[in-house]
Amino acid sequence: MTDESRRDESDSAGAPDDGSMRLSKRMAQLGICSRREADDYIERGWVRVDGVVVNVLGSRVKPDQQIALDKPAQQAQANRVTILLNKPVGYVSGQAERGYKPASVLVTLDNHWDGDLSGVRFHPQHLRGLAPAGRLDIDSVGLLVLTQDGRIAKTLIGEDSTVDKEYLVRVSGSLSAEGLRMLNHGLELDGEKLKPAIVTWQNKDQLRFILREGKKRQIRRMCEQVGLHVVGLKRIRIGNVRLGQLPPGKWRYLASNEQFD
Repeated sequence: MTDESRRDESDSAGAPDDGSMRLSKRMAQLGICSRREADDYIERGWVRVDGVVVNVLGSRVKPDQQIALDKPAQQAQANRVTILLNKPVGYVSGQAERGYKPASVLVTLDNHWDGDLSGVRFHPQHLRGLAPAGRLDIDSVGLLVLTQDGRIAKTLIGEDSTVDKEYLVRVSGSLSAEGLRMLNHGLELDGEKLKPAIVTWQNKDQLRFILREGKKRQIRRMCEQVGLHVVGLKRIRIGNVRLGQLPPGKWRYLASNEQFD
């Protein structure tokens, strides 16, 4: 069960049957911010409902009520950054594990790509609260998103996310027409049917995968089920944002005119 699911369960327990919901949940639903950020803004007195400041956690609102952020909250959101990293092999996406370093250690001034056109200047503050929005296995490479913005995280990894991810996957082994059909739709992982994918041949030893979910080592495990071994895996796109010419180990900022969905 995800943290979001646990919060929903908690919200439902003893809730009044009047169509209302927790203010923080409604703010996340509207895409104003994440629920964690909403709780912080509420405590600081930066949230108004129908023009009135609401600063009590757990306050409830109805769907027709108007919610707005005061300027300090708007400024806090504007200052949050999202970073695009071309992750090399040997780094984990999140917290350090088994002696391997997290990919975030590559976000340094020296590794900032000189082709970055965002206009954002590096500041050490940009490293605070930076978290991966999705993962890449330690032996996979390509586009990894690190963000301070809960809205971006929800867009990419929320339970209702519709943002697709595109991968180039080098394989060894023989793939039948039926195997290719199963990769597109028909496989199960962890006892659950996978959502339909788009899987096509890129060249004689490389497949192109487009997925809208991200179970642990999903592509490698899918390939194993149809008799293939993954030799190399590279993520080249998340939604509307492409890896492009970003070199391995380098990073850039998400520009203000770029959106994932």
